Amino acid sequence: MKLVAGLGNPGTEYEWTRHNVGFQVLDVVARREKLIFEPGRRLEGWQGRNDFEFARLPKFGDALLVKPLAYMNLSGDVLAPLVAQRCESPAELFVVYDDLDLPLGVKRIRPHGSAGTHNGMRSIVKQLATDRFPRLRVGIGPAGTDAARHVLERFHGKEQVEIEIAVAEAADALLDWLATGDLAGCMTRFHSRWNPGD
Repeated sequence: MKLVAGLGNPGTEYEWTRHNVGFQVLDVVARREKLIFEPGRRLEGWQGRNDFEFARLPKFGDALLVKPLAYMNLSGDVLAPLVAQRCESPAELFVVYDDLDLPLGVKRIRPHGSAGTHNGMRSIVKQLATDRFPRLRVGIGPAGTDAARHVLERFHGKEQVEIEIAVAEAADALLDWLATGDLAGCMTRFHSRWNPGD
């Protein structure tokens, strides 16, 4: 079963903050597919921790969209048990998240790799004991001197327009992967679209 996880912090006070780009991408996917997120306790056959929301994607072989509702640095504690129960391997988990090492709006898909400086990804890699799962990073722009403050700030003015475009394009890529299961093809199609001339 494919499992697409978007990373963010729970609570309305964090909506459209830089650290919640992963949640925003999943919201776009859900709206396009006319899905509703449900509380984790309603997932059939699930007896683990319930601090997540999910939406079923039966159109794509009963895939799930998942938003961990623990704070960012505990994302792996939420996702690892779901991956263990629902996925044949970690490669069926696709994580979308913000990246302050990429310029605002820049998007990169990778089949695996280090967690970098992202605490949510560090938690996932640690709890899965592997980095061999695909991820889509969405650039939120450099932090300057205070990274912790930067990631909790909202986008302003033209930044909001730019990140909304990036979020919509990231949702396109996730839907392509869900439909085809072809990560290499997805990377080729979307990187060439996002970065013409590279």
